[in-house]
Amino acid sequence: MQGSLAGDPAFVKQVGYASVVLQRDYPDQVCSIARSLEIVGERWTLLILRDAVLGLTRFEEFQEKLGIASNVLTNRLKLLCDEQVLERVPDPERPGRPKYVLTDKGRELAPALIVLMKWGDRHYPTPDGPPRLTLHAGCGGSIGRDLRCDRCGNQAGPGQIDLLPGPGAPRGEHAGQLARWKRREEDQTVERESVDANTRKRD
Repeated sequence: MQGSLAGDPAFVKQVGYASVVLQRDYPDQVCSIARSLEIVGERWTLLILRDAVLGLTRFEEFQEKLGIASNVLTNRLKLLCDEQVLERVPDPERPGRPKYVLTDKGRELAPALIVLMKWGDRHYPTPDGPPRLTLHAGCGGSIGRDLRCDRCGNQAGPGQIDLLPGPGAPRGEHAGQLARWKRREEDQTVERESVDANTRKRD
């Protein structure tokens, strides 16, 4: 019986998997990349940040898009909030429930994510073309992997890149993106109106 178990590949694989624990930190590495990877290097974390850059803000939106277990998503969101990459704020449309929005620190990661996406488009392309297009906001030109617009020649800064569904995007992505943009514009309108009202009160 012992010989049978030892020769069973499934059994050996299960034992091997259970004995391997991947650590999140890199204690022997004096390197800014290593320190950054301790926060954003786990694969789910990068994909959560990708979706946050695309405009997702709600727990169930992240879960539906990623197909991630709720406990794993909860842990990753908590880490990103603890590190002030995301901020947990009230959702005005759903009292008592939060949204997760990028902080300034989180938004600084957007160019790195876009460059990584462009690298994937170039070296590991999908058959139908890129899933995402990067367009210069207000110009419409295409943003290259150097973050420069091919139409006006300017370097795209923070908040100046529109990420639109491309030819390789999954079905339904266009409608979902439009709905998220509409909701984001509505939130920004409410925020501006609140600021204007407070300014008038002070005056």
